[in-house]
Amino acid sequence: MPASEAGAAPAPAPEATGASAEVVKAAEAPEAAPAAVTEAGSPPAPPKDRRGLFAALRWTAAVAVFAAVGTGVAYGITVPERTDIPGLSTEGDGRWTFPELSQPALPAGAPVPQGPDNRDGTHYAKLNGLLLPAPVGAKVDDTVKADKDGAVSVDAFLEEYTSEAREKLKQSLEWDGLRQITGRGWTTADGTRTHVYLLRFHSSGFVDAFKGCDSNAQLNGVSALDLDDVWSKAKNSQMNSTTLDFPGAANFDGTELSVYQEVKPVLGDEQTKVGCLRTGDVLGMVIQTRKGEVAPVPFHQSVILQSQLLG
Repeated sequence: MPASEAGAAPAPAPEATGASAEVVKAAEAPEAAPAAVTEAGSPPAPPKDRRGLFAALRWTAAVAVFAAVGTGVAYGITVPERTDIPGLSTEGDGRWTFPELSQPALPAGAPVPQGPDNRDGTHYAKLNGLLLPAPVGAKVDDTVKADKDGAVSVDAFLEEYTSEAREKLKQSLEWDGLRQITGRGWTTADGTRTHVYLLRFHSSGFVDAFKGCDSNAQLNGVSALDLDDVWSKAKNSQMNSTTLDFPGAANFDGTELSVYQEVKPVLGDEQTKVGCLRTGDVLGMVIQTRKGEVAPVPFHQSVILQSQLLG
């Protein structure tokens, strides 16, 4: 996902359909910025600072920029029209087609997560309704042990980690305010396995206390994690328009994103990439594994979509 050279202004995203078009329109006309994911029955809260909103939209667009035939192009977030994107009318760039996304209805009177009357960013919607759905054509991955409502037990979630790491993480979850976990897994035709989890805590402070989603996470079959270089290059080109809290992270629209990849040499013949999303009282994890190398486009697409659902 290469972006423009560091310090240069980002290239404008070409016309696209779906959520990506809405992002571009919002950047051009911040006075009437539509949300990429709508809240059923509840209008989005007005932004506190429109300059911050504009920077967020620029960053969202920049993260969605990938190279094709030597030019930067913005990929459609959910259902892209290939003929609308220069250079991509014949060959695919690897993006997935997702169902149209919408957030679940809030309980009567409940504020939106990033509303001015919700200082801690509490999510009042059903947690399984905020979980990213599988893309079109994907098959269910039963290694994510979720019940019919998407709920995942602590022990089932911790199977993502090495046996040596589980006891300490379980103690952390039990002591540090975990309320519930929901998850979903799928496998696509190219062999990519995606596991998505949402962990809801009693408050945002407990989210920050959990150490299971960072560069030191001891995931099964993963040698070590480092910053995702493709994501970082796009982020670094936008340093003047984003709030950066630490290397590899970006904070926009109330969601703190950290994106990592398994460093080479990998253990075995698979690579793993991890996206960590902290927003209010919820921690989101997007884990993708694939033989050879995880493709950056669908991985970053999945991370961005999950972020939009939470934000």
